[in-house]
Amino acid sequence: MTRFYFYLLAGYLSGSVLYAHIWGRFLCRKDVTAGTRDKNPGTANAFMEGGFWCGILTLLCDLAKGFVPVWLFLRQTDSTDFALAFVLAAPVIGHIFPLFHHFRGGKGIATSFGCLLGLYPSLACALILAGCFIVFSTVLVISPHYYRTLAAYLAALIITFLTVKISAIRLGMLLISGAVSCKLLTCDEKNERLKVKLL
Repeated sequence: MTRFYFYLLAGYLSGSVLYAHIWGRFLCRKDVTAGTRDKNPGTANAFMEGGFWCGILTLLCDLAKGFVPVWLFLRQTDSTDFALAFVLAAPVIGHIFPLFHHFRGGKGIATSFGCLLGLYPSLACALILAGCFIVFSTVLVISPHYYRTLAAYLAALIITFLTVKISAIRLGMLLISGAVSCKLLTCDEKNERLKVKLL
């Protein structure tokens, strides 16, 4: 139980570090979110406002801050009980509601992928979420990105519940999807009109 609380806290604190701010200030000497519409401290704004290296380093760090706590927790406990669900979601919740930034963080997309990759060697959930994003970006195209993200997480959650047998991972995916959806539903990005088209 002590290890559970340690990794729960470590995951949340890891998620609370917003690398877009760090790399933006270090490489570009500026806040990469300041000139953006959504003020999101994530990978997209790091690329657009900070350039290639700022974007790449932000992406890698946002993936790693989700991957490392989950991967280490599984290596030290081999747990598939409900403790795993909360450790799985902790870095995403930390990124969305960061302790170090007055609980105003990003959307948690890259960190979600990092957490799901932390389940390695099982890559099913990460591939499901990636597949949903790909489908809604290339086949049944949903725009703007706000609606595409909501649809991808909802579809990934449903597919996870239908295909993944481990209850803790299902609950973890529910917590991750709920946190990301909560962030999206309380932001201003949804003002654009929903558009759906085939191919």
